Amino acid sequence: MRIIPVLIIWFLFELFAFQSLQSALVGFDPDFIYVFYTLYWLVDVFLLGAILQQVSKGNMTSGPTNKLNWLMALVMLSVVPKIFISLFLLLEDVFRFGDALFHIGERATFFADRSTWWNRIVLLTAFIPFSGILYGVRKGKYAYKVHKVILKFKDLPAAFHGFTISQISDVHSGSFDNRAAVEKGIALVNEQKSDIVVFTGDLVNNRAEEMDEWISSFAQLKAQHGKFSILGNHDYGDYIPWESAIAKQENLQRLKNVHCEMGFRLLLNENFEIEKNGASISLVGIENCGNRGFAKYGDLNKALHDVDENAFKILLSHDPSHWEAQTLVHDKHVHLTLAGHTHGMQFGIEIWGFKWSPVKYIYRQWAGLYQRGEKHLYVNRGFGFIGFPGRVGIMPEITVLELQRA
Repeated sequence: MRIIPVLIIWFLFELFAFQSLQSALVGFDPDFIYVFYTLYWLVDVFLLGAILQQVSKGNMTSGPTNKLNWLMALVMLSVVPKIFISLFLLLEDVFRFGDALFHIGERATFFADRSTWWNRIVLLTAFIPFSGILYGVRKGKYAYKVHKVILKFKDLPAAFHGFTISQISDVHSGSFDNRAAVEKGIALVNEQKSDIVVFTGDLVNNRAEEMDEWISSFAQLKAQHGKFSILGNHDYGDYIPWESAIAKQENLQRLKNVHCEMGFRLLLNENFEIEKNGASISLVGIENCGNRGFAKYGDLNKALHDVDENAFKILLSHDPSHWEAQTLVHDKHVHLTLAGHTHGMQFGIEIWGFKWSPVKYIYRQWAGLYQRGEKHLYVNRGFGFIGFPGRVGIMPEITVLELQRA
């Protein structure tokens, strides 16, 4: 039932954009216009039929061969330019309304006709978002970007000054379709030569078997002081039906084994001491836990119960909303939290220090570094993709954090 209001909104955008098309084609050959209109609506009928078919089969999250990913790409290519067109039509309507107020009674109709030249310009500029989405599907989803961040702490043990952490998150291996591109990203992680590598959840879309062909690739990740990981909301198999509760549990156990086979220490509401030159810091990892309606498996109290009050603590927590919900107010001071989950919605703008994505209206902390007093949170933009098989503006991320003693 949730898809019905989405389809209604989609249809309204379609009608609005069609007005622009009608105005722009004024003066063209009638036969050409007829063919153009027919193709316009046939595309929508095809997409709607394909969506309804997927919904009726329950294939909204179908695992490693997720056809919905590509259907979503076609929908984005169709709908986003029309949203862009609609915004410009609203701007035109503002001027039409203003013009009407000054000419009340002078026209048979309240609004002047839409401008043909303006709508032709609008249609041409709509190719900008269309091209952006096309690039995101073809290239953007594997255009890995390294984000380097220096963090200074007064109470960081001196032995860990200059200690580096490479973070990746949200692999979603069931969506991968280019081995060479993925392995290039893995090699880029290794090029950073960080002291530890951490993975902050969502290894798969739904099933552990999605990782079968990728275990050897991710096992190539290297770090002098170890590789550590946690689970994300997708790793529990909560979004697809299972033949039994036992089958679901077996899938989760298999996924936990996969972390081990890749050489990662999976932290399940527990902690691990990293030692260097006689000093140590505590790496804490919890299962998925947040404040946005997703299933909560994490137990921060359990993970921290035997950690010394004065220890320097780094927390791996998949959902960034957990930072405000529990971590910031916890009795034990957590210096740095590393999260993922949002993907930056795989769609947005990052240029010249400006950062925007629709996901910011859902998550207050959605990409990059956040700070409250002496407590820091870093939200990784994700290594992989899900749903929409691309990235526009928000590129897949490899984070390198360097700890320094202030």
